[in-house]
Amino acid sequence: MVEILLLYALCASSFTISKAVLAYSPPIFFVGVRMVAAGFLLCGYLWLRDSLTFIARKDWLLFLGIVFFHIYFAYIFDLWSLQYMTSFKSAFFFNLSPFITAIFSYFIFGELMTVKKYIGMIIGFIGFLPMLLQQASQEALWGELLGVSWPEIVLFAGVVSSCLGWIIMRKLLKHHNYSPMFVNGVGMVFGGLLCLVTSYLCESWQGGPVTNWVSFISLTSGIIIACNFMFYNFYGHLLRYYTATMLSFAGSTTSLFAALYGFLFLGETVTWHFFASSLIVSIGLYIFYQEELQQGYIG
Repeated sequence: MVEILLLYALCASSFTISKAVLAYSPPIFFVGVRMVAAGFLLCGYLWLRDSLTFIARKDWLLFLGIVFFHIYFAYIFDLWSLQYMTSFKSAFFFNLSPFITAIFSYFIFGELMTVKKYIGMIIGFIGFLPMLLQQASQEALWGELLGVSWPEIVLFAGVVSSCLGWIIMRKLLKHHNYSPMFVNGVGMVFGGLLCLVTSYLCESWQGGPVTNWVSFISLTSGIIIACNFMFYNFYGHLLRYYTATMLSFAGSTTSLFAALYGFLFLGETVTWHFFASSLIVSIGLYIFYQEELQQGYIG
């Protein structure tokens, strides 16, 4: 169990480090640099192991989906919204991922939605209400739609994009026999390059896009090592000893670690809204994953 907690402690650091990097760089530029660097390192590793492969013409559209949904939109929306909210709130929104993925799987793969799953999803969505009630002053500057701030709406769009990206990833791994490292490497390189082009067109580069290169490079290197490499390999290692159900459910602890890091390193204030939402969403996730296990989708 300690290993699982260490896994998601690593994952949570990505939100804290990303929030810190935004003090020195605009969000889209940071995403571009991070993804291009990590993507080339992954592809370089595969090349050294003689494991690089060609993308079949019939799979080009799926890889475009990886580039745009798994990397480009997911990370741009996430990092843009992170400018205006706490790091742990951003992490907390990704607790919606299992529910959104289940909806996509229902329509794409025909996976069964049961009454217990619907109950778990409803409880999970209700659990987000306390967090939605708590809005930082920066969020309010952008206005709101039906009581939800625009940074929250953009972040939700990023979570949806990420979920769709994982659905496409699943298809490439399960039915097209590509390695996850190859798919991630290709997606990061091309998604990152698109981010850099977007940054040049949309963000100010006057005087340079980075205000402190030493801090920027140090933090970006840290997030690449901790998340793009250590988390990925550690997760694969733990799958040998724990079920996917256990690891997926334990992922809800990511926002708890992000809240701790935000409090310790970023001076963020954690209120009762976060703990109330965490408890309610955890109940919904527990009901949902118990049903997934019984249906045999995850083990």
